[in-house]
Amino acid sequence: MRARTRESQFEMTPSEALRHLRDGNQRFTSNLRTHRNLLQQVNDTREGQFPIATILSCIDSRTSAELIFDQGLGDVFSIRIAGTVINDDILGSMEFATKIAGSKLIVVLGHSSCGAIKGACDHVQLGNLSTLLNKIEPSVYFERQTVTDRSSNNDAFVERVAEIQVHRSVEAVVERSVVIRSLVEKSEVGLVGAYYDVETGGVRFYDGTYMCGEIKHFYLDVPDRHSMLPG
Repeated sequence: MRARTRESQFEMTPSEALRHLRDGNQRFTSNLRTHRNLLQQVNDTREGQFPIATILSCIDSRTSAELIFDQGLGDVFSIRIAGTVINDDILGSMEFATKIAGSKLIVVLGHSSCGAIKGACDHVQLGNLSTLLNKIEPSVYFERQTVTDRSSNNDAFVERVAEIQVHRSVEAVVERSVVIRSLVEKSEVGLVGAYYDVETGGVRFYDGTYMCGEIKHFYLDVPDRHSMLPG
């Protein structure tokens, strides 16, 4: 398979880009990955890149976006940070990827058994890591179902916090970036949250978070925020 071209990127819609990622993950979980001549793709992309999607995922070694979505060189922008937190540098990278480089979809990808989420649940304090985990702490607070054992020992609690973190990060993208909010409102770019299961390799997209042409808000009432989440 050849690398994507400027024309194929331009013609693709946000919903089509999302479908390509869904299909790619299906191939990945079925062990039917697309045959690619990677050296040919190196040659194809030497003078330019035309990715269809921008994926914010965790640094976890099991969550490589190119692998789990069965994509090749030049297909996706991959942004990685522990806990899929949002900061100005990440927003700037997303703005470049969409407004300048033409990417049609932004995916915020959380995952199960996330070490950063567990650290936030346990209120870990360790040098610069503390600054990062503090950005996840609100998601810990907004998980109100769990009354006892609000720690990393409670797997169900950790997973609910991880899902909340994805939803909060999706909303933070359009709240904090005028550039991306405008692209989404014009239906030029889509934005969606998703969750990767490290046991199965499957990705579950939160279809209710998908934004394209309209902006959604998930957290209108603090006491009930957990009830807005799938499941």
